[in-house]
Amino acid sequence: MEKPTLPKGTRDFGPAVMAKRQFILNTIRTVFQRFGFLPLETPAMENLSTLTGKYGDEGDQLLFKVLNSGDFLKDIDASKLETRNSKLVASEISEKGLRYDLTVPFARYVVMNRHEITLPFKRYQIQPVWRADRPQKGRYREFYQCDADVVGTDSLICEAEIVLMIKEVMQHLSIHDYTIKINHRGVLNGIAEQVNASGRESDLFVVIDKLEKIGEENVRNELSEKGFAAQQLDKLFELLKTAGTAQQKLNILSTSLASSTSGKKGIDDLKDVFKLFEHYQANSDHVEFDVALARGLSYYTGCIFEVKINNVAIGSVSGGGRYDNLTQAFGSKEQLSGVGISFGIDRIYDAMEELNLFPKETLASSKVLVCHFDDATRHYVLSMLTRLRAAGINSEVYPDIAKLKKQLDYANKKNISFCLVIGEEEIQSGSLTLKNMERGEQEKLSIENIIHKLTH
Repeated sequence: MEKPTLPKGTRDFGPAVMAKRQFILNTIRTVFQRFGFLPLETPAMENLSTLTGKYGDEGDQLLFKVLNSGDFLKDIDASKLETRNSKLVASEISEKGLRYDLTVPFARYVVMNRHEITLPFKRYQIQPVWRADRPQKGRYREFYQCDADVVGTDSLICEAEIVLMIKEVMQHLSIHDYTIKINHRGVLNGIAEQVNASGRESDLFVVIDKLEKIGEENVRNELSEKGFAAQQLDKLFELLKTAGTAQQKLNILSTSLASSTSGKKGIDDLKDVFKLFEHYQANSDHVEFDVALARGLSYYTGCIFEVKINNVAIGSVSGGGRYDNLTQAFGSKEQLSGVGISFGIDRIYDAMEELNLFPKETLASSKVLVCHFDDATRHYVLSMLTRLRAAGINSEVYPDIAKLKKQLDYANKKNISFCLVIGEEEIQSGSLTLKNMERGEQEKLSIENIIHKLTH
């Protein structure tokens, strides 16, 4: 019989991996909640009409489509089938698709529930998303995103708080060498105006977004193939290579983009965001104004963010930005400005594995294993187990009657910190043997003292 396999770009997560993933997820969730965000979940499937046209042409190509139920080919025109062109029949055989990200479903939720939610509406969402991408290291077809968005305000306090949230997450994950890149679509629009590319911003931004990955020469070649002249490209790279501190770059571009309304807006917004860090009494360490940061998704209209962990062979681990017209894509006449950030759990996991950053205790399922030797001690052992759990101590009992060595080996393999060994002597005296598995030390204590020791 053929061995079962998984679809490419998907994975199983065993207990050891899940423990580490939960450590990341719980860290991010705690930070989101500390900043006032509330949880939200949306369905895995959305109507394709909800998803298409929101991510640009490249994004639309990566949508996983779900076939309609039943005999989905029954009513299709035979002449269309004979062409063997799937695009001709796709809309008739598939009405739904797996969500590509969490931002578009969030915008759909806001439009559908506009009168029940309080603005500004702050939500976080931690769920899997699917993309029909080519699988490679750090890039999967099914992966989790952790999003936090606030909609219903255009205050730049939201942008500043996103940066502060990123920094707090990184701190709690013990990631110290990272860069938060920040730019503004207004700056990029201003650059497009300066190189006479107005109306072709999308073509320009999608290729610029690849700059760090494929290098200047390949970006030049790709833009040349799209019809951009050498003179335009020379001016483009002159602006993209603006150097100095964040403040110096902003001052230089203030002059370079002085004739552009959107460029001036972008510069002013970024200046205000950096000023807000001072008001929060927070420094701008790890934050870099990157003129070439473009982020390919077409719905961003203001500040954009991307986070890279340095010295690991992996792409960005977080990204986001401000969008001013996403809800209007669903027919809403009310323009609700929003801004959000998304953490890529899988990439953070891979980076932390590479850097060996997971605390050892994340792998422990229980803090205490209660060991026993025969049926006669079982009833006493189970009562002690109940007391440990009632005190909030994660505990388990070795279910079978076995030699002590086998039980201790089990505890070591599961990274259980303590073993509580109970035999007839312990039952008679009330002094139980508590063995520290890491140090190899043991002592005799009452159950009250053991609970005190393990909870203080």
